[in-house]
Amino acid sequence: MPVLLCVLLWAAPGEHEALVEYEDRVLRLLAAHRARVLTRVRAVEGQPDEVQLLEFPSEDALAAFLDDPARVELAGLRERGITRAEVLRVEFVEKLA
Repeated sequence: MPVLLCVLLWAAPGEHEALVEYEDRVLRLLAAHRARVLTRVRAVEGQPDEVQLLEFPSEDALAAFLDDPARVELAGLRERGITRAEVLRVEFVEKLA
């Protein structure tokens, strides 16, 4: 069963570019876990600074991504660039016309 995550990210003060660099690098790892970015947007004003909708094919794929050594290596960049992250499990609903 697919796992859908809505990820909300807040940049650390003065570290917006570090947030972007981290996310650019870590999201490239998704393909190796058969996962994908459905959407990625940045706030024009206000916060959170970035919102992503990610799809994983299974819980196992999500766990493998979270434990990926390449992702773990980026922890320092993540800690520098991201002050707050919220991850919500979501599901699709019918589109309203």
